[in-house]
Amino acid sequence: MDNRDEVREFLVSRRARVKPEDVGLPPGSARRVPGLRRAEVAFLASVSVEYYTKLERGAISGASPEVLDAIARALRLDDAERAHLFDLAQAAAPQARPPRRRNPKTWAPHTGLQWALDAVTAGPAFVRNGRMDLLAWNPLARAFYMDVFDMPEAVPNIARFQFLDQRSRDFYPDWDAFADVAVSILRTEAGRDPRNKDLHDLIGELSTRSEEFRRRWGAHNVRHHGSGLKTFHHSVVGDVTIAYEGLEMAAEPGLTLTIYSAEPGSPSAERLQLLASWAASHREELGLPIALDRADRLAE
Repeated sequence: MDNRDEVREFLVSRRARVKPEDVGLPPGSARRVPGLRRAEVAFLASVSVEYYTKLERGAISGASPEVLDAIARALRLDDAERAHLFDLAQAAAPQARPPRRRNPKTWAPHTGLQWALDAVTAGPAFVRNGRMDLLAWNPLARAFYMDVFDMPEAVPNIARFQFLDQRSRDFYPDWDAFADVAVSILRTEAGRDPRNKDLHDLIGELSTRSEEFRRRWGAHNVRHHGSGLKTFHHSVVGDVTIAYEGLEMAAEPGLTLTIYSAEPGSPSAERLQLLASWAASHREELGLPIALDRADRLAE
């Protein structure tokens, strides 16, 4: 799949964001475009205007790491944006190999991975791909994301829930911030794997059905989503503030293991315990055939 449009739109959007005075250039007058001119980016990156223009038109295949680094510095890209630029260049290369893909409808965690997930009893733990499909989970994650699993699609997907299910407005108290994160994760994945048909199908569906998604997608924002704090409003236990850690899986490249935890002794920790107790008494409703012995003990 040709990613020239993706490259062009990303570079143009980043160039428009940088003011001349931000990089030590005079603001000048009679500017017809926001941000820097192409010639100014070329000057800051120490490349010719012709070469930068070629790159910005999408012909990024073959650009050296040194040139990409220079452009990243000129455009003041953060770590996630710089990685995205390199991903776009890698994907455009003729010899580029697509990332390993798994069919989310048939992929299943190996026994040891499921044991590891089930061993996490104090908080939700789950595995997702870059498309934001939930692929494996512990019992508490199944209860935590019960509304995501309640959607009609065969594979539970956090992004689809975010933009196409009205219940997400209650589940995410800061809905706009969560929406920004979801789109930036998908945009990052699209740069890494532009030939992924399933990903493009999801993006097309969300773009068609959600103005909120379409507007954010056009911003070309990317980010690394590794750790931080989030607040949710769960329909069973109320507000829960959790810390999250996203871990890239060495044995399953492209998949992320995420673990949620609450501050020990906090109201949020108590509410997670309450949710564990609730899940233990609603196993059949949640589709949890495996006994929740650990969750039972936690809830006692």
